[in-house]
Amino acid sequence: MFIAPVAPPAPVPVYSGYDYVTVDAQRRRVYAAHTGSRALLIVNADNGDVLGQVRVGPMHGVAVDPATGHVFTGDGEARSVSEVDPVAMKVIASADVDGTVDAIAYDPVLHRVYADEDDGTHMYVVDTTTMKQTASVPLPGHKPEYLAIEPKSHKIYQNIDNLNQFVIVDPKSLSVVQTVPTPGIEHNHPLQLDAALGHVYVAGTTGLMAVYDLSGKQLYTTKFDGAFDQCDLDPVRHDLACAGNGGVTMFHDSGSALQQTGVQAIAKGVHTVGVDSKSGNFWAVWATPSGDFVQGFHPGP
Repeated sequence: MFIAPVAPPAPVPVYSGYDYVTVDAQRRRVYAAHTGSRALLIVNADNGDVLGQVRVGPMHGVAVDPATGHVFTGDGEARSVSEVDPVAMKVIASADVDGTVDAIAYDPVLHRVYADEDDGTHMYVVDTTTMKQTASVPLPGHKPEYLAIEPKSHKIYQNIDNLNQFVIVDPKSLSVVQTVPTPGIEHNHPLQLDAALGHVYVAGTTGLMAVYDLSGKQLYTTKFDGAFDQCDLDPVRHDLACAGNGGVTMFHDSGSALQQTGVQAIAKGVHTVGVDSKSGNFWAVWATPSGDFVQGFHPGP
C-alpha cells in the first residue's frame, strides 16, 4: 500500500503531548486530547488546518455524538466527563465521576458515556441527557484500557491490561457477563469493534493482534513489529490504523484473515491515531522537544 501525506505536519501551540484521537467524518473534524495543555485540539479533516483548542482539563479520552457533533472528553485527574461544543469552542456541561478518567466511549442510542477509571477498577456510566454519573461498574484487574460498543446489543467490550483479557459488560445489568482471555497478547491496549463483520480486534505489546467474534471466540491472528497503544477502525473499508513504534501500521480485514497492508514512519512518540471513514485518511499526533504536531495521511493502492 502506498501512503502519502495529506498536508505537511501542522504545528500545534503549547508543547505537551497527546492521548486519544477521533474523527467526525460527517463534519470534517479531527479531535485530539492535547493532554499537557489540558485542551481539546480541533483540526480540519480536509486540509489539516488547526482550528483551535478548547480548554477542558487534563483530558485523555474523546468521543463524538453523531447527532449533535458535540465532543465528550474524559478529564483525567479532574474526575469528570465534559461535553464540548466545538463550534462555539467551549465546555457546555460537565459530570463529576468517582475517579480519574482515561478512555471513553459513547452510545448515541442509550445516551451514555462509558468512562474507564485510569489505572483503576471501575467503568463509570454518565447519562448525557442529564450529565450525571448513574452507575459505577466494577471491573476485574486494576488497569482498564480501550473499550468499544456493539451497536445492536449495546454491549461494551473492555480491555483489561494487567490481566491480558477483555471483558463484556451488559448494558442492562451494568455488570461484567463474560471474560475472554487473550493468549499471546500482553498489556492489552487497543480494542476496536467492526459491527458489520462482527469482529473484535485486540493487541498489546507482544507483536500479535487477534481477531475475535462477538461471542469471544478467537478467529485468527496476525503478527506485527513492536507494540501498539491505540488503533482506530475504518468501518467502511474494514481497515485498521494502529499507532506505535514511531508510526502507524495499516491492516485490512477480508472477513477471513487480517493482513498488514502498510507502514508509515512518522516520528518518535506517535502512539495514537484517528481514522476518517469518509476519505480513508488517518490522522496522527505527536510531541517533540521542538513542538507538537498533527498530520493526515492517505493510504492508497
